[in-house]
Amino acid sequence: MKILTIAGARPQFVKAAVVSRAIAAYNARAGSVRLTEAILHTGQHYDHNMSGVFFAEMEIPEPAVNLSIGSGLHGETTGAMIAGIEREIIGRKPDIVLVYGDTNSTMAGALAAAKLNVPVAHVEAGLRSFNRRMPEEINRVVTDHVASILLCPSKNSAEQLAREGVTEGVHVTGDVMYDAIVHYRKKAEPVKIDGPFALCTIHRAENTDDPERLAAIFAGLATCPIKIILPLHPRTRGMIERTGIALPENVDGCEPFSYLATLSHLASCSFVITDSGGLQKEAYFSGRKCVTLRDETEWTELVDAGANVLAGADPDRMASAMRWALSKSAPVFKPVYGDGNAGGKIVEILAGS
Repeated sequence: MKILTIAGARPQFVKAAVVSRAIAAYNARAGSVRLTEAILHTGQHYDHNMSGVFFAEMEIPEPAVNLSIGSGLHGETTGAMIAGIEREIIGRKPDIVLVYGDTNSTMAGALAAAKLNVPVAHVEAGLRSFNRRMPEEINRVVTDHVASILLCPSKNSAEQLAREGVTEGVHVTGDVMYDAIVHYRKKAEPVKIDGPFALCTIHRAENTDDPERLAAIFAGLATCPIKIILPLHPRTRGMIERTGIALPENVDGCEPFSYLATLSHLASCSFVITDSGGLQKEAYFSGRKCVTLRDETEWTELVDAGANVLAGADPDRMASAMRWALSKSAPVFKPVYGDGNAGGKIVEILAGS
């Protein structure tokens, strides 16, 4: 079986590393190469700190092709991705196209494959924030409704698909990002930072592309009683440079972290502040409370567990949430996203399809 994996952004590299490793393990157990994988990098994230370093430190196979699409308007970049992916599907003739998450690369891969009648497998199927203003939500819904194999991280996500009438080809596998933390955290070196700190990331367009909203977030961060470490996403750094919005004195801005550096800071931080879906889960898997800079989340299980508080971009809500994060109240960190073998389960499902 020939698998064409589509990836283009940091979270997808993390997830692809897990499944690529599981494919190699499957072939080793079989004693022959029964599954082959070619990775297509759309180039959605092209900065070394957001792309190349992940392939190196996570030992992901080098992409067979890099479309080098880069950034731009949604329609422009998605259209270019669809055209490039379509050419590769026609030339490579994969048996299945594997997509991850909710980025433009995900939807582009799913649409290109579906229109060529190539089966689509979607890792992280069934997630919903129920906010159609988010481009990620559109990408999730479209991808799930053209996919043939829907690989859900939790029971809740499978139930959501059923509510939408999608019941064929649905599998609850657990979350590959949990697999990644289990495998890679032993390789992460502890960080040496004086005093307690919170780890923060801000990258979503709803927060970074609105100067007033970003300024409000920074005003909220300024109320945090401990230091905040903020690896700056290129989009966030660009808005800061264009508008002159100043980082609060208690916030240390730095270059984006590699995956292992992220795990190191998660192990040492007091809590997490983020608008990232992936980091919400990584915080949970690391036993850290999370303050989410959004008004909704697709990872509803984390809110239900009392480990995640939605603060939006409101300074008062953020201040209250950060006080909660520093309090002694202890959430119950349950294994709601599987047993750490989601990658192996996904590969078995693909092999049997």
